[in-house]
Amino acid sequence: MLRHLRVTNFAILSDVEIELGPGMNVLTGETGAGKSLIVEAVNLLRGGRASADIPRAGTDEATVEALVEVPEDLRARVASVLEGAGLPPGEIDGSICIAIRRVIQRGGRSRTYVNGALTTAARLAELGSLLVDLSGQHQHQGLVDPSRHLEILDAFVVGSGSSDGGLGEAMQVAWAELRRCDDAVTALGGDGREREARVDYLRYQLDELDGASLVPGEDAAIELERVRLASVDQLQSAARGAEELLYGGDDSARDRVSAAARELERGRRTDPGLDVVAKQLTEIETLIDDAADQLRTYADKLEGDPERLAWIDERIALLRRLTRKHAGTLDEVIAKAAELRGELDALTGRDAKLVAAQVARAAAEAAAAQVAAEVTASRKKAARRLEKDVGAALAELGMGAAKLTVSVQPIAATAGGRPGSGLGPTGADRIEFLLASNKGEEVRPLIKIASGGELSRIMLALKLALRRADEVATYVFDEVDAGIGGATAQVMGAQIRAVASTESGRQVLCVTHLPQIAAYADHHFHVEKTEIAGRTETHVRKLLGTARKDELARMLGGQATSKARAHAAELLAEANRGVPVKPTAKPAGARHN
Repeated sequence: MLRHLRVTNFAILSDVEIELGPGMNVLTGETGAGKSLIVEAVNLLRGGRASADIPRAGTDEATVEALVEVPEDLRARVASVLEGAGLPPGEIDGSICIAIRRVIQRGGRSRTYVNGALTTAARLAELGSLLVDLSGQHQHQGLVDPSRHLEILDAFVVGSGSSDGGLGEAMQVAWAELRRCDDAVTALGGDGREREARVDYLRYQLDELDGASLVPGEDAAIELERVRLASVDQLQSAARGAEELLYGGDDSARDRVSAAARELERGRRTDPGLDVVAKQLTEIETLIDDAADQLRTYADKLEGDPERLAWIDERIALLRRLTRKHAGTLDEVIAKAAELRGELDALTGRDAKLVAAQVARAAAEAAAAQVAAEVTASRKKAARRLEKDVGAALAELGMGAAKLTVSVQPIAATAGGRPGSGLGPTGADRIEFLLASNKGEEVRPLIKIASGGELSRIMLALKLALRRADEVATYVFDEVDAGIGGATAQVMGAQIRAVASTESGRQVLCVTHLPQIAAYADHHFHVEKTEIAGRTETHVRKLLGTARKDELARMLGGQATSKARAHAAELLAEANRGVPVKPTAKPAGARHN
């Protein structure tokens, strides 16, 4: 829940701080005092888009800061999002808390911080979807969009704790397998003539490459051999010349070392210290003998081979042509041959593979259809439960004659679905909420018959039904009481408080102009606009005791008269007893406003 909220230089919110509490928090005040600005600031904390004109006149940037305490049942999900985003966890006084800060610069650019670490608005939106749910005076118009109705019903299935809660994931898995099989069949399809032409091309390329009998590293080896064969005379002359200098010629190195050894032998008789050098000279004589033998053998074996040299020249030309043709090294050309062979095998074995792929697809389609049928049955059961829960809430809100019907109908092809099939990643159903406002009327789409007041009540009834399914810490209701009043408003106040009950472990922040709703608040804040030094500023103060009673009296009659205070005291007493006055359902033909 939101524990602390601070907004600075945000339009007329110069510096506003609010310490919110558990349960139902209410903001009241005159129109234009800044209540909706506070809601807009909260929306920024959940990743909402920042307007370019947010910063207060004369300032360069606005700041919104909040400390959000995470309920125990959401901690694992929140921790997962933080870890995935590389953001630090938060803990204050033994509780898991998230510190959020957004700095909005003039022009609309912003910086976002979570637990002191810089992040993106997109990451904040992912986190904010678990922390804050905002229902505004216009946002409940989304209820009339049938594309959202399936999502709402599925959330109810999951939140009801039914064993069917895992069917949605099973449907996703079955759909993914069906799409995989579809892709496999498609990959094996295509124009037959194009496929045969490709087979001919692959065979031609492989015949050439296989005929070349390519060996990895061969090009470097035969290049070296070619250089040797082309230089036989030069190499033979070098070897024989070196052998002559070392051993065979007059005054050779071997003769000189032998003469030096004899001279040293005479010296050893006088000084044994020359033994080491004498031994080294003997070793040198042996090494010279070995080197001379190797040079003689090498020169004797060197022979010119014009035919081998010609073959090598042709081989080198072939290798160079193939590497140029396939635009790669010899090793890459060899790898390309393996790749072409794999493609050829796939194409030549296409018919058998296509039959196997079609069998697999049929099985996957049957499995997906089975899961979809189970999903449909689950949704139909949930639809009846949701109709009952919403109907009970609507009866308390003065719409006892109204009937909400959840239509679960099969669909044909859908966006992203397979042609000719109603299957999709969410199943095979089209969900739509229908309403009969009065007894005896036919049910019709919400967009065609529901007034603003009716939509507000339907939205609240759905929130009550879904409050165990919603994975969110704080609900924000921004003037959802539009179009209602009197005893109906009193019931709505009781129901909003129920959304934030101790059992649900959730918090509500509600902006209202109705005292019947404000009376149910656990924490009541008054928002007022004042002028200081020629500048308009908004201030927020928590109301307690008499001050709260006076505010309710003002909301009732414009002035805190004794009669209005008495009425306010009565509202507070009834709210504290938790027994709202239930409105009487209007007769058939009446309109709920």
